[in-house]
Amino acid sequence: MKKHFLNLALWALLPMSLCVTGCSDDDTYPDVDGQSPVAEMTTLHIQTAAGRTFTIEGTLTDADGISTIQLQCEALYLNKTIDLIEIYGEPQTEYELSYNFDMPANEIADSYTVTVTITDIGGRSVTQDVKVTLDGDFENPVFVSGAPDEGSIVPVILREGETPTLDLNFSLSDDRGLDYLNIDIEGLEGFPKRIDLGMQTTGEYTESVSFPAEIQDYAYTVTLADTIGKIVTRTATIRVTDVMDYEKMYLADVATEAELNSDVFGVPMCIDHTGEYEYQAIYYNAEAGTEIYFIPTPGSFAVRYGINSEDNTVLTNDPNLVQPLVLDQANVYYIININIWDLTYEIAGTYSVEEAQDPWGTDMTYGEECFDLWGDGTTFIPFTFGLTSDNPTNVVSFTQDETNPHLFYSEPMELATGEQMHFIIHNYHQSEWWNAVRWCSISNTDLDVFAYYTQSASKNPDYTGPTTGQDVWSEPTVTTGGTYRFYFDSHLGRAKLVRE
Repeated sequence: MKKHFLNLALWALLPMSLCVTGCSDDDTYPDVDGQSPVAEMTTLHIQTAAGRTFTIEGTLTDADGISTIQLQCEALYLNKTIDLIEIYGEPQTEYELSYNFDMPANEIADSYTVTVTITDIGGRSVTQDVKVTLDGDFENPVFVSGAPDEGSIVPVILREGETPTLDLNFSLSDDRGLDYLNIDIEGLEGFPKRIDLGMQTTGEYTESVSFPAEIQDYAYTVTLADTIGKIVTRTATIRVTDVMDYEKMYLADVATEAELNSDVFGVPMCIDHTGEYEYQAIYYNAEAGTEIYFIPTPGSFAVRYGINSEDNTVLTNDPNLVQPLVLDQANVYYIININIWDLTYEIAGTYSVEEAQDPWGTDMTYGEECFDLWGDGTTFIPFTFGLTSDNPTNVVSFTQDETNPHLFYSEPMELATGEQMHFIIHNYHQSEWWNAVRWCSISNTDLDVFAYYTQSASKNPDYTGPTTGQDVWSEPTVTTGGTYRFYFDSHLGRAKLVRE
């Protein structure tokens, strides 16, 4: 700064007429090397998408001092001047440019050019053109179906005189393009193998894999890559075994793996593990003719138990023989017991919706003004409940089913990809928390069962459904955005959030 001060002092001694014709930024801040600025841009090609923010970055240097930076793109209505002297009080010999711009959500052109002009105090400038294209890839490739759950055990049943086999059936997608699928079954001949997916946005791959006829575990890894190198990997264990006592078993009332995997949670329905190799399902059957299977892996039909087509009195998981169990009574709750060790099943009975019990007492009727607001008998509001996200007035309300009063459903809701939800099932209240009813999931990510919160009021002593003393908030993550509807059975404590 001392050098700048001496120069100003010398100019003060010159005639005023010279100052009128000769003063400039260059006179105030003299040249050091008289060279143009240097711009080292981080990239000259930015890949983004409509509705996203992109950043123009670079290191700008000039020994004489940079005075201004201009960013211009007429098509995007961008005309920005960064005046460094105005910002810092003096030119800058080095500047780290980082300028964010929000790409409008309605832009549809393939590419744009942002012109970046750097000017020093001597009026010398350099220009860099940054190409901006709407072909950015911000989403990972997706296993729509067929991939194992991370860390899970994939069973392959070993039967005497048969070759144990596992049917692989992958459905894949990516918003831009798929590159390859890699499958590795460690120790098995023919693996690893890579399947090129041809840059398509969707892909399918099926294969029947044979294993040696001996009980053994195999490390199993599947890797999916898109065209820009985004990679998703799942690891599991393939277990060749004669029988497995699964920790969880599920009742599937849908026909395809795509349906198994299109929900946020709740499909298929988790059933009770009542003993070693034994399970019990209590299931509301809305329509006669419903076909169901029992599966140990919630996202796959690779192993499924059903009726043996050669003997309909027993179960089987033989893919060549298995048939669905058909429920022929409508509007009743079925009790079904299965044993996967001796492959037996029993329809233990049915009961009506009138016999089914809800956890709240008889002094409250859903939708009626039976809710004593202040507890003094002066003001009553309707008893309703729904998905509550942060306070008892912010409730996605439920509609009660006309046929089964224990069934409730929400209006359709729009959910975004990657959105993490945060909710409990709770009664509406206009001023404060009042746990007239509340249901909580097993954990914030395990939503197989919604148990009735035992600190809620008016517990019905005849209710035998799941209960909990843990105040847990459910936090599922939406894998694929879209329109969904929430369904809840207050008798069973089972819920699902499924696509419309």
